[in-house]
Amino acid sequence: MSGTSSGNGLLHLNDVEAGLSKDNADLDHHLDPDAGTSDPFDIAHTKNAAPETLKRWRQAALVLNASRRFRYTLDLKKEEEKEQRKRMIRAHAQVIRAALLFKLAGENQIVSSAPVASPSAGDDYKIGLEHLASMTRDHKLSALEQYGGVKGLSGLLRTNLEKGIDEDEADLLNRRNAFGSNTYPRKKGRSFWMFLWEAWQDLTLIILIIAAAVSLGLGIKTEGLKEGWYDGGSIFFAVFLVILVTATSDYRQSLQFQNLNEEKRNIQLEVVRGGRTVKVSIYDLVVGDVVPLKIGDQVPADGVLIAGHSLAIDESSMTGESKIVHKNQNDPFLMSGCKVADGFGTMLVTGVGINTEWGLLMASISEDTGEETPLQVRLNGVATFIGIVGLSVAVSVLAILLARYFTGNTEDPDGATQFIKGRTKFDDAFNDVVKIFTIAVTIVVVAVPEGLPLAVTLTLAYSMRKMMADKALVRRLSACETMGSATTICSDKTGTLTLNEMTVVEAFVGKKKINPPADSSQLHLSVVSLLSEGVAQSTMGNVFVSKDGGDVEISGSPTEKAILSWAIELGMKFDAIRSESTILHVLPFNSEKKRGGVALRRSDAEVHIHWKGAAEIVLAACSGYLDSNGCLQSMNEDKEFFEAAIDEMAANCLRCIALAYRLCEQEKVPSNEESFDDWVLPEDNLVLLAIVGIKDPCRPGVKDAVKICTDAGVKVRMVTGDNIQTAQAIALECGILSSAQDVTEPTIIEGRVFRALTEIEREQVARKIMVMGRSSPNDKLLLVQALRKGGDVVAVTGDGTNDAPALHEADIGLSMGIQGTEVAKESSDIIILDDNFASVVKVVRWGRSVYANIQKFIQFQLTVNVAALVINVAAAISSGDVPLNSVQLLWVNLIMDTLGALALATEPPTDNLMHRSPVGRREPLITNIMWRNLLIQALYQVTVLLVLNFRGMTILQLEDDGNREHAYKVKNSLIFNAFVMCQIFNEFNARKPEEVNCFKGVTKNYLFMGIIGFTFILQIIIIEFLGKFTSTVRLDWQLWLVSLGIGIISWPLAIVGKLIPVPKTPVASYFIKPFQQCKRSRDA
Repeated sequence: MSGTSSGNGLLHLNDVEAGLSKDNADLDHHLDPDAGTSDPFDIAHTKNAAPETLKRWRQAALVLNASRRFRYTLDLKKEEEKEQRKRMIRAHAQVIRAALLFKLAGENQIVSSAPVASPSAGDDYKIGLEHLASMTRDHKLSALEQYGGVKGLSGLLRTNLEKGIDEDEADLLNRRNAFGSNTYPRKKGRSFWMFLWEAWQDLTLIILIIAAAVSLGLGIKTEGLKEGWYDGGSIFFAVFLVILVTATSDYRQSLQFQNLNEEKRNIQLEVVRGGRTVKVSIYDLVVGDVVPLKIGDQVPADGVLIAGHSLAIDESSMTGESKIVHKNQNDPFLMSGCKVADGFGTMLVTGVGINTEWGLLMASISEDTGEETPLQVRLNGVATFIGIVGLSVAVSVLAILLARYFTGNTEDPDGATQFIKGRTKFDDAFNDVVKIFTIAVTIVVVAVPEGLPLAVTLTLAYSMRKMMADKALVRRLSACETMGSATTICSDKTGTLTLNEMTVVEAFVGKKKINPPADSSQLHLSVVSLLSEGVAQSTMGNVFVSKDGGDVEISGSPTEKAILSWAIELGMKFDAIRSESTILHVLPFNSEKKRGGVALRRSDAEVHIHWKGAAEIVLAACSGYLDSNGCLQSMNEDKEFFEAAIDEMAANCLRCIALAYRLCEQEKVPSNEESFDDWVLPEDNLVLLAIVGIKDPCRPGVKDAVKICTDAGVKVRMVTGDNIQTAQAIALECGILSSAQDVTEPTIIEGRVFRALTEIEREQVARKIMVMGRSSPNDKLLLVQALRKGGDVVAVTGDGTNDAPALHEADIGLSMGIQGTEVAKESSDIIILDDNFASVVKVVRWGRSVYANIQKFIQFQLTVNVAALVINVAAAISSGDVPLNSVQLLWVNLIMDTLGALALATEPPTDNLMHRSPVGRREPLITNIMWRNLLIQALYQVTVLLVLNFRGMTILQLEDDGNREHAYKVKNSLIFNAFVMCQIFNEFNARKPEEVNCFKGVTKNYLFMGIIGFTFILQIIIIEFLGKFTSTVRLDWQLWLVSLGIGIISWPLAIVGKLIPVPKTPVASYFIKPFQQCKRSRDA
């Protein structure tokens, strides 16, 4: 339930025309240059929107059932409470843990996937759960030292610090029983009964239930139980059917969201078990596990640092303070839920699940998945406008019917006046007034389209589920929709446009090209030794050689794996080399500097500093090189040779990596451990060891995917940290650049050049850029900002921690599921699970499908709205009676609202969607094409049904029928049946608003066909068997053919209508412009 709703009744229209506050206006202008409207429903961006902006549109919405309407929007009140709860937990973690455990023991209201750990560890381990939790929780360094440090603690937990625990199921189960599992209790999802309860809290439905109860009582009193219960009972039944179908639809949606949330929480991480690096679910982590940590990772459990270099942790998620904490042997405790900001290391897991503060926090706060999307907010505006019109119509109908009734101008089917002053019994008059009131309330039910904003969540839930199959996990609902408006995609190269399957295919040692690149016989032993040392000690990867002599397993990033594989083929003995020298200090690879370094002390006491990184950057720092014979040569005369070699490899789409080293004088090496953190590794006078060219082939189908985007009006730009020549070659291969003639600045530009431009220059240049090479994450952020200021809707892909600002700033942030860090994923809106650009294109397609499906539903619903309202109003004014009664209108409401949304909002995307331009942010929801279609259909339905209403007795030759009441019911039954048939046939037309053939692909949409079949069969049952409830009579086969004929004419009519041209200028603009001019003059 939303904390922003004001009960279950109508929310008054507050402040509809009020302007934004200054802060909000600034925010809106920052997010959207075109923002200048005071319409509370016109929010171009809900991503990072201010709470005041979100509050305004809720207050301005006309709502019949607030708990249902606002269910999938952000609960602002709950968000405040969540922040307060977080602060309270940080302050009183232990008290709350004790209370929670006590509550869990006494009640069974919270579901946990594993029992809470018992306080004793049993006989298997020499340390108890409470001692372990207490040490980690309170960061007791003295307790850790008493246990013998990390090494002693690992012995108590039966863990090998190098090889981890064994992959033995019995051992894992033992650890879970002793120390708990890495899960925390979660509140139960809402049951189906809760959705039933919410569905009936609609003000109009409650009024109808009361009216039905009154009608039931009066009917039984005046006509007896046998005949008198039909009127009231039929309304009860119709209301119950509406509630049941609504609740079922909402319950199914909630299950889909629950499943998607579970997917989001299930993080895959690397652990060392049995000497191998394996990927496991975060839920499978146990106390005693050894976990490697690198920049961008989330700390998956509480633990103690085993070893690390430059390891910095962002603890703001737990402490609330935005402060980076450096971890070392003096401060080795790591808290679950924190992020690795820099460096790398390994940790020993000491606390999991509810025994960590993070687990306690997650168990104590319920996750609110609600958020509004721009389309949802705009639809609330549309629903509010239609609702006001409908409410006005209903009040008018009520006034007219009551006036006609009490002035004696209303007749029953036999022609007798219904109300004669002084002669009509009070019970009869009261019953008639209840019926009139019920009709007016039912008109409100039909007129206020509660299902319109919810149709967005329905189509988004459907799209999100289908997108999972297309390898895209949606983290923010609005992104799924915004993708339909994307005008540009800034894509990474590695792993997105390419396969991320890297192999070393070229290698230069000195001036000699080694062919094949791993042929060590062409190299001196000293060169091979230095290369092996540099590769083995400067990697965050791992090499596992099984004892039985099986295949060598290499883990790490694709670049690391390629270089490790190459070194192993050269003869590198990974474990032996790592044991021969001691790492003193590490400078992890930095995306700004494009290189990383390591200082190590060899067994002969020499200190070597090895550097590895972008070839041209490392080369610039070299003063000499080792030739293949191991002789040191000067770089002065041969630098051009190496630069040419790098350019040649880059032109062949190869990623160029250089390996270099230097000796370091003993006196320059810090003498104590504390000084190492401030030690800046020397990076001048390096000796070049080798330059390797790594092949990463383009993904199959990426050229086609880029072409699809281009044809759809979406510009694809490549932003990569790679050499500009490599970027150019890949861009040509992928089709981002059409020919080599395009290769001029600023079409292709280096990050440093773009960075040096002024803000205005960046905005002018940004739109022309197709490829940016040697870019830093900050360059990517600057590009995104420049493009957005120019009016583009920008989607950005990213995988590194430093990409987080760009992912956050972009309209749609797309992180990579395989290579992406947890920080990048948390900053993104959609996770591309297979890191494939083709999946990004599918997301664009689904985004456009969401918008198109909503438009189909709006066209269909407005047609029903207009027709039903006009028919009833015209009949009420002229004859004092309405052809469509309450039960019939409720059935029509069910067809157009819940069932219509299910049928039309779940249409799969078509190829045609990618042959049109992106949907503009401020493009009207109801296009001129939709106005044309709905007006033609509504006009046809109104004309035919009003003719039947006023001339039906004559046309159907019913005037001679002896039973006038029966004849009257036959006419009204035909009107009702024909009206429903029109909606069934028009539902096909709504599928393809712009295409002549509305049946294309219909047989593949089983849900649509099922709903059409269900509606048709139920209509037959209503007319033929439930006449007592709906006040209808059975129709003979001729009248059934007439009904079908009236309905089927809507098909050729739609085809003819689609041939009528429409102006390009939106109809709405003709009405809005005078209003805006008037408002501007008033403000001036």
